[in-house]
Parts: sequence; C-alpha cells; structure tokens
Amino acid sequence: MNLVSIRIITDDVDRLVDFYERVTGVPATRFTEDFAELAIGSTTLAIGGTRTVPLFAPGSAHAGDNRSVIIEFLVDDVDAVHRNLTGDVSDFVNEPTTMPWGNRALLFRDPDGNLVNFFTPVTPAAIAKFAR
Repeated sequence: MNLVSIRIITDDVDRLVDFYERVTGVPATRFTEDFAELAIGSTTLAIGGTRTVPLFAPGSAHAGDNRSVIIEFLVDDVDAVHRNLTGDVSDFVNEPTTMPWGNRALLFRDPDGNLVNFFTPVTPAAIAKFAR
C-alpha cells in the first residue's frame, strides 16, 4: 500500500491553489475549475472544490472544518523557508522550533485554516530517519 494523495476540500479552489503554489514553489495542474493537484515528491496534494463532495457522498466533507490534521513538508532549511514565507503566510502558529523528536518545525495555517508544517531534521537520528 502507498499513500499517494492528500485532498483538501475548499470553498475557493483558486485561492488555495495559489497559496500552495507560492509556499511550495510547485505549479499545480488544474484539471477543472473545481479540482487541481500539486505533485510534490512521491505524493500529490489535491485541492477540490465543495462541488466535488457530492461525487463521493453528499455532506461527507466540509471546507475549512479541519482541526485535527497537519499537512507536513520536508524542506532543506526551515529557517530560510520561514524568512521566505513571511509575505505569503499571514497565520504563523509558531516560529521555527526544534521539537523533541529532532525536527526543526515551522507551523502555520493555510487560508482555509488547515495546519501546515514545514520541517527540517536536525538531530542525527532525525537526519538518518529521513535519509532513506
């Protein structure tokens, strides 16, 4: 089994796609006005409009309603990324902080309120873990 995609449901596809293109530097492929994907490494970040929800099951997902999932991106230098994101991110949850498990992490919210974590492994164990 492989995790291939994370999908965010939003009321404003263009706004969220533009945001993720800016913060990741990855261009999106827009399949329709209600659906786009950003291919990031071996995973895809999919962004779907609320009009796509009934295709799965009416009422099964709600835009801007997530408070339990963190979307995480491994970056080379989280401190440099923080400096570069200052004009693009308006809701930083924390500044770069070294976590007990060995990652230096930057947590912020996207325009829909989803938590996003950019992190860099900094301890030998964390570096080894992500060197696979």
